[in-house]
Amino acid sequence: MQEITRLLLYQMNGATFVNFLEKLTGIEGIIPDPHLVGGGLHQIERGGYLKIHVDFNKHGKLNLDRRLNLLLYLNKNWQEEYGGNLELWDRDMIKCQKKILPIFNRCVIFSTTDFSYHGHPEPLTCPEGRTRKSLALYYYSNGRPPEEVSNGHSTVFRARPDEDLTEKISSTEKTKIILKKLLPPIVFDLKNSLSQNDRKTPNGKS
Repeated sequence: MQEITRLLLYQMNGATFVNFLEKLTGIEGIIPDPHLVGGGLHQIERGGYLKIHVDFNKHGKLNLDRRLNLLLYLNKNWQEEYGGNLELWDRDMIKCQKKILPIFNRCVIFSTTDFSYHGHPEPLTCPEGRTRKSLALYYYSNGRPPEEVSNGHSTVFRARPDEDLTEKISSTEKTKIILKKLLPPIVFDLKNSLSQNDRKTPNGKS
C-alpha cells in the first residue's frame, strides 16, 4: 500500500472526518474500524461482479454495529460501456433505485442495514488489463435504532426479480456459502476473517 493511501486512510478514520460523517448522517457516536475488517483496497477484473446483498452487521472483534459504508472509486477514464455500476435497491428487492458509475474520485456513502441492498451484479466489460478499483471503509456505533436491530449475520445475498441466484453467484461467493454450510461456526469465522484480510494486499486485489 502506498504512503499516500495510508495517509488517506488515516484522515478518513480521524476525528475531523468522523465528525463530518456524524453531521452528514445524523448518526451520533460513529466509530471507525482500525482493523479495516472487509475494507481497504478492492479491485475486480474483467468479467467480475458482486451480486446484490446486504453486508455483515456486526464487527466480529469489537462487537459494534455496522452503520455506514464509504466507497471511494479510483478508476480514471472509466467509460460507461465498461459497466460496474453500483446498484442500490429498495428494501423489498423489487426495483433498483439508483445506479452509480464508479468514476475516479467519486465517493458514495450509505447506511448499512438489513435492507440496504447493493452490489454491482453485472459482469464487467472493461478491456483486459483494466480493473474496477475502490477504497472501502466501514463505520460503526455502539448500538443502533430499535427498528434496525437484528441478530448478527454475515453477508446475505438476494436475487433480483427473475434472477436465479444459485446459478449466477460467483465462485468465491458460492464457496463461502458452501463452507458456511459444512464447517463449524468457529472454523468458518476464522476462514472468513482470513479471506477478508487477503483483500488488503499491496496491489489491492480481492
